[in-house]
Amino acid sequence: MTSPRTLSWWPDALAAGALVWLTAALATGLLLDLDVAVADWVFAHQPPVVYWTARTFNYLGQGLTVVTPIAAILTFFLVRRTRSVRAMLPLIVTFVLTYVTIGPIKLVFDRAAPRFTGPDRAELFNPAAIGDLGMSYPSGHMGNVMTWYAIIALLTAALLGRRLHPWEWVTIRVAPVVIVFWTTVYLGFHWVTDSVAGLLLGLVLARVLQRIPWERLPLPAFLHRWDRPAGLNADRPGHESAEPVI
Repeated sequence: MTSPRTLSWWPDALAAGALVWLTAALATGLLLDLDVAVADWVFAHQPPVVYWTARTFNYLGQGLTVVTPIAAILTFFLVRRTRSVRAMLPLIVTFVLTYVTIGPIKLVFDRAAPRFTGPDRAELFNPAAIGDLGMSYPSGHMGNVMTWYAIIALLTAALLGRRLHPWEWVTIRVAPVVIVFWTTVYLGFHWVTDSVAGLLLGLVLARVLQRIPWERLPLPAFLHRWDRPAGLNADRPGHESAEPVI
């Protein structure tokens, strides 16, 4: 299995390039008609049973209310088991990484969500959609689901003390992505291209996290008494990572 230090960079470059192209296309008006057509269709096809089912499953992509608490609970049990401060690093680093990337990028592009009724409904850099109204691009749901479930998988594997089985990996890493993408678009929380952009950004962030050698990161001297292995990476030659790579 590929270690975090030897992950190929080409998927990162491809995802980043696709995100840049998508953003440029939207800024020039390309794909806006597609976004509007999809949004108008879903708003016309939302029977209550389907709507509330989608609304429930969409919570899988909620950051501070769902995925971050799940990661925090797993972190608590891993810290309790290992008595290692390193068990806390994935939670802390992921929170900081998502906080300084997803939110600020949303503020830059000032795009309203599909339910916006003001002028220039689907455009980027919309002066009528500044502040909380202009936080649609890229989708935070998709950024969260890509990054946080990568860490949830890492913490789960560490608690189990083994690599995840394929069905476990699919359940944690793939199923939430598919569900949140579909429900976010269907509910009209984000345009289709918002969700694609969030997925691409989240993929890059998840691979950044996957490269971090958690067990070998230098720690401040005052934390050395709690510096014990946490089972987050198997970085020594001949050992395999506890989690499959993306």
